[in-house]
Amino acid sequence: MKIGFVAIHYPHISNREEFISRVRQAAEVMRPTPGCLSADCWVTVAGDAVVSTAQWESEDALVSSFATARAAGVDFDYDERESRPRQIFRLVSA
Repeated sequence: MKIGFVAIHYPHISNREEFISRVRQAAEVMRPTPGCLSADCWVTVAGDAVVSTAQWESEDALVSSFATARAAGVDFDYDERESRPRQIFRLVSA
């Protein structure tokens, strides 16, 4: 069963470019991991949110991708750089 992940981040405008860089770095590290089908970074047209999307072959592949990214030093922390809590959606194929 394929697993999907969508996270909507709301960085403060002063942290937007740095936040985009963080999400891109995470996607670049995750893409080549076994079972990762896609990982991308998007920005809303209004520029008020950064959206990360990814898809894996399985839950185990998702867990492995995140572990690889953390080991590579990818920063997933929520902190004062974001203006409000991020929204995270975990999806399964129908």
